[in-house]
Amino acid sequence: MDEATDEVNQAIAGELQLMDPCVRASRERAARLLDPEFVEVGGSGRRWTHAAMLAELPDHPGSSADGPRYEPSEISGVRLAPGLVHLTFETLLGERRTRHSSIWRKRDDATGWRMYYHQATRVPPEVD
Repeated sequence: MDEATDEVNQAIAGELQLMDPCVRASRERAARLLDPEFVEVGGSGRRWTHAAMLAELPDHPGSSADGPRYEPSEISGVRLAPGLVHLTFETLLGERRTRHSSIWRKRDDATGWRMYYHQATRVPPEVD
């Protein structure tokens, strides 16, 4: 496996961890996966900062072990530069389908891979 493929796989592993209800419910565990400069534009159009996301993530859909879980599909990535990966994928949460784009970066070995940016777009039922 080459270095670029390894970096993409590490970013995908982080993305999948962030979909785990146990991680989403834990501010501490989620904080290890979100870059301090994290920004998200959610499916609603709301802009989320690192602090806002950590404060509210445990109450978001997909954060409860007994509730609906994110079902990812079509996850793929490309290495933009060493330590910088762009992922795209879709999720299904209950009946809601969403397309995602995220950027992961690795500043150093101590902090590892963290999500730097995330964009989610809801897909209406009649759209493919």
